[in-house]
Parts: sequence; C-alpha cells; structure tokens
Amino acid sequence: MLSRLLQALALGLCLLAPSAPPSFAHEGHDHGAPVPAAPAASSPRAAVHSDAFELVGILRGGRLAVYLDRFATNEPITDARIAVTLGDEEVEAAPAPDGTYTVASAKLAGEGPLELVFSITGPAGDDLLIGTLELPRKPVAAAPAAPRASALEGLAAMPNLRLANRDIPAPFVLAGLALALGFVLGLAARSRGKLAPAAGLALIVLVASTAYAFAHEGHDHGSEAKAAFPAGDTPRRLSDGTVFLPKPSQRLLEVRTTITRPEAAQRGINLIGRVIADPNRSGLVQSINGGRILPPETGLPRLGQAVKRGDVLALVEGAVAQADRTTISERTGEIEQQIAMVEAKLQRFRQLADRGIAPPSQLTDAETELAGLRRRREIVRQTRIEPEVLRAPIDGVISGARVVAGQVVASQDVVFQILDPKGLWIEALVYGEVDPAGVTAASAAAADGTPLRLAFQGFGRALQQQATVVQFAIEDPPANLGVGQPVTVTARNGAPVTGIILPRDAIVRSGSGDAVVWRYTDPERFEARAVRTEPFDATRVVVRAGLGEGERIVIRGAGLINQIR
Repeated sequence: MLSRLLQALALGLCLLAPSAPPSFAHEGHDHGAPVPAAPAASSPRAAVHSDAFELVGILRGGRLAVYLDRFATNEPITDARIAVTLGDEEVEAAPAPDGTYTVASAKLAGEGPLELVFSITGPAGDDLLIGTLELPRKPVAAAPAAPRASALEGLAAMPNLRLANRDIPAPFVLAGLALALGFVLGLAARSRGKLAPAAGLALIVLVASTAYAFAHEGHDHGSEAKAAFPAGDTPRRLSDGTVFLPKPSQRLLEVRTTITRPEAAQRGINLIGRVIADPNRSGLVQSINGGRILPPETGLPRLGQAVKRGDVLALVEGAVAQADRTTISERTGEIEQQIAMVEAKLQRFRQLADRGIAPPSQLTDAETELAGLRRRREIVRQTRIEPEVLRAPIDGVISGARVVAGQVVASQDVVFQILDPKGLWIEALVYGEVDPAGVTAASAAAADGTPLRLAFQGFGRALQQQATVVQFAIEDPPANLGVGQPVTVTARNGAPVTGIILPRDAIVRSGSGDAVVWRYTDPERFEARAVRTEPFDATRVVVRAGLGEGERIVIRGAGLINQIR
C-alpha cells in the first residue's frame, strides 16, 4: 500500500512540470547559419550624356569623382573646365592627376536626390549637362535588446484563461490541473493493471509541457531566405549576360567605341602569301668559274651592310687542273721563244736602220710584233694567278652571306644576296573561282599585325599547286619585314555590298564560338551582340548582319570585356 502511494506521488510530481517557468533564448544563442558578410555596395553615381560628351560622377568618401569622355569614342577628356551646380551652390571641379575631376561640397553629405548641373567648357567644345545624384539614406540606430526575463516574469507574461466571464491567471490554472490530475492518477494507481496507462499519460503531459518555450528577436533557426546584398563597384557579368564595367576600369583597359554607320564596300577574300624581293631591286652574287674565297682589303661584307653598285665584295681564286697547267706552261714557253726571236730581229733592224740600209717600216713592224707577244705572255700569266672579282650588282643591303675566307665555292653557289629594303613584293596564291584580273585593291597583315598597303602587279597564267600566283608590291614596307615571311593578304574582288565596317579587334568569340561584338548600352554596361562578318582588308571586316545604324560598339578592349565573369 505504501509503495502505491509513493508511485502516485511520483506521477503527481511529473505532472507538476508544466507549471515550471518556460525557457527563454537570449542574444547569441540562435542555431541558424551565420549571416554572410555583405560586399561593398555600389557607390552612388550620376550618369549623363549629350551628342558630344558623356559624364559619370561617382561619390566616394564625401567627394564626387567626375569622369568626362567623348560620347562617340569613349576617349577621356582631361583638358576641360567643369563647373558643377549643386542645388544653389556652384563648385569648380578640380582636375586630378589620374585624368578625372574632383568635386568637394558639404551638400554631398546629405541624403536623398541631389540635382547636379555640369557646365563644360574647353577645346573639345562647350556643353551643359543635367543629372541627379541619389545620396544614400542615413543609417538608423538599432533598438537596444530587451533584458532577459526571469522565470516568474515569464509565468506572469503567459495569457490568462477566460472561464465563466472571468479571467483566471494561467499559472493558477496549470497548478490546479496538475494537482487534480495527480489525485486522479493516485487513486487509479490502487489498481496495478491501471498503473501503466496512467504513467504513459503522465509522460505525454510532461513532454507537451516542456515544448512550451519562448523565443525573441534574433533567435531564428536559419530557415528563412536572406535578401541578396547589392554588388560592389567591381567588373562583373550580370545574370542577363550583360557586363558591368565601371568607369575607372574602362580607363585602365582603354576601352574605345565607335558609332556604326552603313557603308558601301567591295567584298574581300583572304589569300595566303609570302614576302619576296622586287626582281628589279634585288640581286645575287655568284662566281662564274668557282674556286677559293679570298677576302678583299676591306674584308668580307656582313649581313645588313649597305653596299653600292660595283663595290668589291670578295675574290675567288680559280683552281687550275694539272693538264691545264702543263698546257699553260708550254704556251708560255712558246711565247717567250717568239719574244726572244723578235727581240733579236728588232736589234738587227735598228742597226741597219742606223746605216740607212733597212727601211723604217721594218723596224716599226718588229716593235709592234714584240709588244703583242709580251701582252700575250701577261694574259697567260694572269690566267694562272689573277683571282675572280665579285662585285655588287645593285645598291642595297646584304641580306644573305654564306661564305667565309678560304671556302671553296662552285659556279652555281650563291655567295651573296643583295636587296633594297624599300623594294619588297608579296606573292600570294589564289584558289577557286576567284578571277585574279578582278582584284582592284589589296592589303596585308604581317605576323605581328602590322598593316601593309599593296599595289597589284600581275598574275601568272600557269598554275602552281593548283593555284594562280598573284604578285603585289608593298608600298612603304616596314623595316622589320623580311623576305620569306608569311602574310595574310585581303584582296577586294566582286560586286560592292553595303555593311558596317569595323576593326578586326572588335570581333571576339563567345563561349559558344559565335562571332560577337560588345555594344555600349549604358555608360557602365555592355551587351554582347552576335554578328555575321566578311573580310574587308587586313585590319577591318564588314558586318553584314546583327548590327544597325547608330549603335555604339567597342573597337578596343573587346577581348578584355569578353573575359569578365
């Protein structure tokens, strides 16, 4: 009997648990994920433009940085005078070393919209621009956190129970219910078979009572979605595919634009070519007989050395075979024998002439015969010892030298190559159904991108590697262009077409491989536009589809904008 009373008392104590004060959470005890740090918000800015100028003002640190550019080209203007009217105050913008202008005023420390009037004067022209700067709102101080409530205050804060038009405090109701349930369960505990259901009921009431708790501000569990923070002043690609590029970054990347307009242009074709020497302004130096190379008194010429026509470049000592040497020796002996006989005859004729016996004509004939024999002897001697002289055939520079002193060369070997640096041609191959006679103009681009102006010279009637050879003369070739260098020739051929002509640097490839250009939609926003192009010349293309008249297109820096992510 005593054990059952103790069991009933234990059940009653368990049921008294709901009357315990509810638990309270306080600052710093939430279970949600930590709030991510917000990136720097975009600085307040004002953007205005006219047909001549584009102006962007960015507020930083209480000062307004003004970026003034030409509207058509996006070229910075650094020599203008800008007077800014902020409400009823006029301030002169001070030029900064980085090419911007700085405006300082107490009105920039306010909040809400601020009307700005920019008066621009300078060599680029005069203009008046009006814009609005949205100043940020002042931050509102957060309310102090409520003090932690005690257990009794928590019970007192519980809502009252209305019964028979009377408000009964909730703590009293809970205590009364717990006591009544305790007595009922105690009586029911007299029967051993009803003890288990009573204990289960007590456990359920206990669990339900412990779930009654209170939470306050800042104690959520992280289930709610957080609002996105505004992005900062960094270049980035937006969700719609456009690119945000602030003015400071545009200055660093030297972004330049142009306004499109349709033009009539002739269709262009690309040809593969190489640089050759002008045949009238180049030459080769070769030995006729071959032999051993001997340097002249000034030495062998070096690569790049300027030479004049007729300058001695090298000497070639001819090689004589043994049989030829024998023949030359015999011939020399015969000539010397004849010289001795003629000298003796001449001596007798002189003696007879002195006596008046021999006529003077015989003396003259003998002297002439002796002089001829002596010349023949010298020619034979020179054949053996005199080297061949190699001279420059034209004025120019040495572009090829393949010999050293003592080297033996054959008659077909090229000893030196000379060309005029201002006389270079391009030889290109034309495939397909393109008529070479219809080529009206052409240009080329060297391997480093240097543009070359070309003049059509002619084409061959015989095919080489199933292609027609076309030659062009380079007008004013650059100094770094060499013979044999590969080039890409763009020749105009066919009927004229209408399109928008842009530099090749304006065309970039998108992630899918399409040809795109970047359109200047806002002062700091760019949009990719797919286009269809055809070659025009070495540095430009014709846009046949995808663009209209009057659009601002990036012509410098498009490749860098295309890499922004």
